Amino acid sequence: MLVFILNAGSSSLKYQLMNPINKEVLAVGICERIGIDGILKHEFGDDQKIKIETDLPTHKEAIELVLKTLTEGEGKVIDSIDDIEAIGHRAVHGGEEFAGSVMVSDAVINKMKELIPLAPLHNPANIMGMEICQDLMPGKPNVAVFDTAFHQTMPDYAYMYPLPYEQYTKNGVRKYGFHGTSHYFVSNEAAKMLDKKHNTRIIVCHLGNGSSVSAVFDGKCIDTSMGLTPVQGLMMGTRSGDIGAGAIQYMMETEGWNIKEMLDVLNKKSGIVGISGKSSDLREVLEGAESGDDRCRLAVDMIAYIIKKYVGSFAAALDGVDALCFTGGIGENAALIREKVCAGLDYMGLNIDPVKNNKRSGEPRDISTNGSRGRIFVIPTNEEYVIANDTYKIVKGLE
Repeated sequence: MLVFILNAGSSSLKYQLMNPINKEVLAVGICERIGIDGILKHEFGDDQKIKIETDLPTHKEAIELVLKTLTEGEGKVIDSIDDIEAIGHRAVHGGEEFAGSVMVSDAVINKMKELIPLAPLHNPANIMGMEICQDLMPGKPNVAVFDTAFHQTMPDYAYMYPLPYEQYTKNGVRKYGFHGTSHYFVSNEAAKMLDKKHNTRIIVCHLGNGSSVSAVFDGKCIDTSMGLTPVQGLMMGTRSGDIGAGAIQYMMETEGWNIKEMLDVLNKKSGIVGISGKSSDLREVLEGAESGDDRCRLAVDMIAYIIKKYVGSFAAALDGVDALCFTGGIGENAALIREKVCAGLDYMGLNIDPVKNNKRSGEPRDISTNGSRGRIFVIPTNEEYVIANDTYKIVKGLE
């Protein structure tokens, strides 16, 4: 079965063509600068790549170009669109309505439209991708896989904010969490790697330009760092993470910022780029720290310290930890961040092996010492596989 996986952003469109049964990826790519000028980057076969620069005024033209590239010319990997059996869509916010992946219908799209205030940048683009695929590939089943769904198992005392209760009942103000497909995949892989069948206590650190931590007990999320929106939690590439409300009020008053300007600072000018003053790319910041840039050094220390605090609090929530997992671009590749996060966690039974930690590999691996009571894993995430597999199971009636 071939599943076309779509992740529609406001001005970009990521895609994969995958067989979820054997995990074979036939093609992967991205359309960028939609509505500006338009670029398609398409990878297929044995590391073959093509780049197409053309006008992409809307997402419809972008998806049409992707489908044409998959079926014609140099980048062809299938004979016809008919070879695609289903489309799996990344959907960012499902609120409380969606605790799992669902077949896309008018009712689902209407409910997602109601949730747009909770994800104004993401849900409209996700919905657009679904509607365009329904138009371009009529009769093909579409499945929505929600970033928030995995976190719907959190108990009420973990997801509620200590605000007037009416803010929850009237406006849905609560913690939802994100990166759910990644946390689900990595925690499941970690459970397989552990020599423990039940009551597994796993902490997943998904670290990239956007970052989050989750506490997973026996396969179910009991807490996560992101909240109503993705700005809460860890320090990220451009997002601030946790900030006191008083600090926000003070900055708005002293700088004369309105709420839109304040949110722009919190979402786009803070985090790694805000502290380092150099870049939101941790690789550049690590290079800066090595060369003696004190603001880059501070950014690195803050990143690791904040992650470590969440690891400690989630170990308390889980009553211990069997496995601490690192994933995402930073989690998989930044050995120094893993080292700093794990330093001093011996009391929790987590001992990192410096030699294993500094070895690079694209495969899941254990980087803890042989005598470590808890395990420390580096597990490459595969969100696209989760989307493809959920799509396969729902279309085939297996869920």
